[in-house]
Parts: sequence; C-alpha cells; structure tokens
Amino acid sequence: MLLNSDQIAQHNEARLAKHKQQLAPWTGEVDKTEAIIEKLMAYQVAIPSWALGTGGTRFGRFPGGGEPRSLDEKIDDVGLLHALNRSSGAISLHIPWDIPADAAATRERAAALGLTFDAVNSNTFQDQADQPESYKFGSLQHVDAAVRQQAIDHNIEVIRHGVELGSKSLTVWLSDGSCFPGQLNFRQAFQRTYESLQAIYAALPPDWKVFVEYKAFEPNFYSMTVGDWGSSLLYAQKLGPQAYTLVDLGHHLPNANIEQIVSLLLMEGKLGGFHFNDSKYGDDDLTVGSIRPYQLFLIFNELVEGMDARGMNHASDLGWMIDASHNVKDPLEDLLQSVEAIQIAYAQALLIDQARLADARNANDVVTAQEILQDAFRTDVRPLVAEARLRAGGALAPLALFREQAIRQQLIGQRGAKAIATGL
Repeated sequence: MLLNSDQIAQHNEARLAKHKQQLAPWTGEVDKTEAIIEKLMAYQVAIPSWALGTGGTRFGRFPGGGEPRSLDEKIDDVGLLHALNRSSGAISLHIPWDIPADAAATRERAAALGLTFDAVNSNTFQDQADQPESYKFGSLQHVDAAVRQQAIDHNIEVIRHGVELGSKSLTVWLSDGSCFPGQLNFRQAFQRTYESLQAIYAALPPDWKVFVEYKAFEPNFYSMTVGDWGSSLLYAQKLGPQAYTLVDLGHHLPNANIEQIVSLLLMEGKLGGFHFNDSKYGDDDLTVGSIRPYQLFLIFNELVEGMDARGMNHASDLGWMIDASHNVKDPLEDLLQSVEAIQIAYAQALLIDQARLADARNANDVVTAQEILQDAFRTDVRPLVAEARLRAGGALAPLALFREQAIRQQLIGQRGAKAIATGL
C-alpha cells in the first residue's frame, strides 16, 4: 500500500481547523446533520476493475503509465481509493478480463484492504481467442443455437467465479441488436434472448440477483435487443423475483427523463443497480457530475424518496457502481472525483423536506416545489461529506492527498511508464 494511516492523519491534521470552520454552520441542526453523516459513512460505491486504466476511443488509446497489469494490482488500486475516501469498499470484476487464478487468495487480498466483491460482469460483446463461435451477429439473441449456448455457458461460468469471490449478483449487458433494417426479426430476437436468459437465471444461487442492463444504441445503431428500460423491465418481470433492471446513466437517448425511469422501476420493485457516469451527447462515460449535476441530484431525489417509500436500506438494497472511461484524466483521480460527486448528490437529496414537498405538490404549488428542490441542490454539503470521510478514517481532501504523495509517480516507478491495464 502506497498510503498509510500516519500519512492520512498528518494530512487531516493540517486541514482540521479549516474543516471545523466549514462544518460549524451545520451544528445548529444536529439531528439532521448526524443522520446524513451516518448515511454517508454507510454508503459505498463499487469500483469496476476495468476503470482503473485509461480508456480510449476507436481512434486511439493513450495510456498514462503505472496502470494495473493484473487483478492483484487492480485490487491494490481500489484499496488505495478506499483508504483515501472510505467509500469505495467494493470492486466489480469483468470476466474474462479479470479471472482470479486463486479465488481464495484474491478474496484474502481484497479483505485485507477492506474490500468486498460487487456484481460480476459477463462479456459476450467480444470474441475471445479460445472461443469456437463468434458474437459478430449477437450472443444470447443469435440465430445459431450453438452461439447462444456458448454465451449461456459463459454467463454460468461467471456466476461460478462470483460465488467463489463472495459476490451476490451478475450483470448482463448485451451488445446484441442490428445495424440495418431487415437484419433481425425483432420478436424472434427478443424470444431467443429471453430463453437464453432463462437458462442463466436457472443457474443463479438462491441468494443472488441478475441485473439486465439496457442501452439505447452502440455498437448496433438500428436496434438493440435490450434497448430501453421497458424491454429490460419486461425481461426482469418474465424471469422472476431474482431479476432486476440495471440503469446506466449513459445508456439513454439524449434528454431522457432518467429520474422518472428510476421512480417507476422502484415503484415496481425492479430497480436492481446503478452505473454512474455523465455525458454530453451519449454514452460518453465522463466523470460523474461533470456535465449534469442537477440531473444527478434529481435522480437521487427519486432514489431516496422511492427507497424510503419501500423501506429499503440505502446502502445495501441496490447495487451502486461507477462505469466510466478515462481518456484524458488520471483514472484514480477521476474515480475520486466521481465518488465525491455521488456523495454530494446523495447528501443534497437527503436534505429535501419530503413532507413539505408533498404538501406543495398536493396544493399544485409549482413554485414552492421548485424552490424546495433547488434550495437543497444549492446547499454546499461538502463539509458533511468530508466529515463522513474523517470519521471513517479517510482523508479530508482525497484528491489533494493523492497528489501530495505523488501516488501516480510512485505507481509508474513500480509498474513502468508503459504499463497498460487489462480489458478494453
């Protein structure tokens, strides 16, 4: 570990006086303040193993140096993030990019860093060197039963790896769809996909969930077989009580009302997980909160209100994960920024007086309803987020400490300037 508790303590000591000044205005509302801090301390955002290296586009990739070259090094990087913010206590693996050679040793390494394993993710959007069948024309939807069976078997293998690691959920995202009109029979493609998902669902352990992730476009641009939240919900409802919809913020058409989607999925008890990122045009995979922070806040308003209405535990009843690609930023710095943006939006949503908001709605008082939301959004909750980190043993300013300790330079020294993370 490139960071120890003494370094964090020294960092915090130098900033403690200023932090107490910033926190002081909150002491007048002790009950609400303490409740929010406790919820922030419990709330964890999983880090995907594929987000620890620089991403790229179809035009090129520009590695930043010191990237993790193995699963062990990826776990170490997530452990470093968690030591800094105390809110990144889980890692989500993508199979076959990150197959543990020794599951018991991998679990032990993660546990030593305070980490658990979040959802495991299957990959049927790429052909692997040793597979006999190609996914060029789809996987679970494919017209060829042999291709479908290969994809089913892969997902079942991913479940097996997840069980060995202590994971409790499988995420299925399909690139299946069509590029041109006439290429697919939509109904038949849906039915083949459903039958394939049924086979995967039958292999789930009784305490597991399967998340069906949707995406409106890419890599197929005429149709996607799981193209929107409605089709995902339909699969989840047809499959059974262990199946849920997963929402990725970048997987919608421009200007989609994601907060309304979230609300309805929660109402139906079928929202299972979240992939956080941000976008300007499409699935840009940008830093969370960097483009549309107000939308992120509105989404969290629906999450908090909807989960409370169902008596759900904010920290554990949904899967929370970042899914981003860091083309021009240091991946670890970007992830620190994203986690903090999520925490800020969550804390702001916890500030909303839901009873007063309900009264305004029932009175058709549109102005007051807007003021209630915007008042919470415009409140600087960063002192509460920092206090939650401090109490949990993290750094008051994680990004600043990351740079103060020159951690990227240390990683380059250990791994080399040309190290490239496995995966995409």
